[in-house]
Amino acid sequence: MSYGKSIEIFLANGNAESLITAEVSNWNGKAIKIPRLELPECTREDVRRAGVYFLFCQEDDGTDSVYIGEAENIYDRLQQHLRDYQSGKEQFYWHTVVMFIGQDLNKALIRYLENRLVEIARECGKYKILTKNTYRNTVLKESQIAAMEEFTDNIRILMNTLGYRVLVPTPKAERNTKYLYCTGNGAKGKGFISPAGFTVVKGSKISDHMVPSFESRAKSYYNLRKKLEENGTIVDGLFVSDYEFSAPSAAAAVLCGRSANGNIEWKTEEGTELKNLLLGE
Repeated sequence: MSYGKSIEIFLANGNAESLITAEVSNWNGKAIKIPRLELPECTREDVRRAGVYFLFCQEDDGTDSVYIGEAENIYDRLQQHLRDYQSGKEQFYWHTVVMFIGQDLNKALIRYLENRLVEIARECGKYKILTKNTYRNTVLKESQIAAMEEFTDNIRILMNTLGYRVLVPTPKAERNTKYLYCTGNGAKGKGFISPAGFTVVKGSKISDHMVPSFESRAKSYYNLRKKLEENGTIVDGLFVSDYEFSAPSAAAAVLCGRSANGNIEWKTEEGTELKNLLLGE
């Protein structure tokens, strides 16, 4: 059974684009979001505590990526990231950091958190993960593991609240899920409406070709199809795992290899178009 959560969001400078803190009621942890440009002048004492952090980036092709790390002094570690980028040792450019601190966190605990968060982020598949290695065999007591799993759950809640879906798993169909189908241009897709858009399910078949105008007229969808083939979501023309798209049209375009109106392309078994399904017709 799920219970409600009370979350306090504080705009430290009265601006949502500036430093933000977020806290869950009755939890000793805290999230702090800081734009890269504000970090050098940040004098807050809490950013110098032990914890885990997420560096959010965007690749040249528009792909979202993130580096997940841990540090006993997060501020000092972030300064090292800036120096490494300046010297060429670090290739990715991050624009925002979201860090999570808490009472009594030590090196063993934050190493455990880092590994768990990297595992979860990879399973969710929403972002390209830039972290290469983590400490996978950190030894903790049973009570410590339980406490860190609760800490991880609150990180997931706050991260999603702040607008980053890096730890949000792909939605799963339920017993009463209404499936829709897309069968244009040789594609055979199956999916359902989900909280953040539209989810195409495992086994869906993409078209075996793309129309010549696809890259020029729908470049973002063209790039997304190529990315899904490169990262292993689509193998030999089939979705090997469920994937949540931002919109039904994105899902239909990737499947069909052409521009597509998802409100019309996706239909129930009875032939009802998605646009009419949403109207209750």
